Amino acid sequence: MWTIRIALATALSLLAVPALADEVIFLNGDRLTGKVVSATGGKLVFKTDAAGEITIDMSKVKTFSTDEPHVVKLGEKTRVTTKVGAGPDGQVQAQITPGAAPQPVPISDITAIVPEPAWHGSFALNGLLTTGNSETQQIGFSAALAKRWETERLTFLAGYNYGRQEDPDTGDKTTTVDYGFASAKFDHFFTQKFYGYALAKAERDGVAELEIRFSPSIGVGYQWFEGPAFNLATEVGLAYVYEKYERQDATDFLGPRLAYAVDWSPVPVLKLYHTLEYIPSFEDFTGDYLLNLTAGAKVKITKGFFADFRLEWVYDSTPAPGREKADTRYILAVGWEF
Repeated sequence: MWTIRIALATALSLLAVPALADEVIFLNGDRLTGKVVSATGGKLVFKTDAAGEITIDMSKVKTFSTDEPHVVKLGEKTRVTTKVGAGPDGQVQAQITPGAAPQPVPISDITAIVPEPAWHGSFALNGLLTTGNSETQQIGFSAALAKRWETERLTFLAGYNYGRQEDPDTGDKTTTVDYGFASAKFDHFFTQKFYGYALAKAERDGVAELEIRFSPSIGVGYQWFEGPAFNLATEVGLAYVYEKYERQDATDFLGPRLAYAVDWSPVPVLKLYHTLEYIPSFEDFTGDYLLNLTAGAKVKITKGFFADFRLEWVYDSTPAPGREKADTRYILAVGWEF
C-alpha cells in the first residue's frame, strides 16, 4: 500500500508541474508565458495561447527566458546559439562561449533573435485510371525539401511520372509518359537580396528517347521579394548541358542560364506559382536551346494536406530524330506538406 501511495503521489506531483514555456517579465512586474518567436529592431515577437503573436517593446522588458536554444545576435557580428535565462533588471543570462557558464547580457545588446531553421517540404501523388472504351494507367509523384538559414538556402526537388495506354482493338500497350528528374540547389546570400547559386539537375525521358540530361550551372540571383504571401526571384548564370539520346551520340554545349520563380498567395488557402528557365547554346542562341516552364495552383484542403494542379511545358529545340520538340503535361495531385 505504501508503494502504491508513493507512486500516486509522484504521479500527481508530476502532473502539477507546469509545462515548460518561455517567459517575459516586464518592468512593472507583469509576466507573460508562451514562446519567443523572433526579435529585431528593439521589438520582441512573442506567441501566447490566448492572444496569439504579439509585439513587445524590449525597452519595457525587465528580463526574459526561453526553454529552447535560439540564435541570438549581439551587436553587428556576434552570433550565438543559446538558451536564454532570466537575469537582473535589463539583462538576461546567455552562453556566449560554447561550454562556458552563462553570463549576464544586457537586453539592449541583443540586436536580433532568429528562430532555429527547420526543414520544410512536401510530397504529392498523382494518378489516372480509365477502363472501357479506353484503357489508361498513369501514376507519378513529386517531392520537395528545403531549408532556409539567414544567409544560406538549400533546396532539393524530385519527380517522376509514368503512363501507358492500351489499344482497344489490338490490345497493344504504348507508353505515353516516362519522365523523371532530380535537382539540388544551394544559395548563398551576400546581402539580404543578392545571392550566388550552384545548381545540379538530372533528367530522363523514355518517350522522348532521352537517356540522360545533366545540366549543372552556377550564377547569381536577386530575391526581389521573400515572404509568406509573395516571393519573386530572378537568376542569371552559366550552364553546361550534356545530353544522351537513344540511337545517337551524346552531345553537350555551354551557355547562359536565365530563370525566374514567382509565387503568390492571394488568400491563405491558395498559392499560385510560375517558373521559367531558358538555357541557349553560346554557339546557336536561336537554334539550340532548352526552355522549361511550370505554372500551377496549390489549394490547402486541411492542415498539411493540399491539392495541386500544374502545367509543365518542356521545349527542346534539338530532340531525338522523329520526336516532338515540345512536351506538355497537365498534372492533378494531392499531397502533404510540412
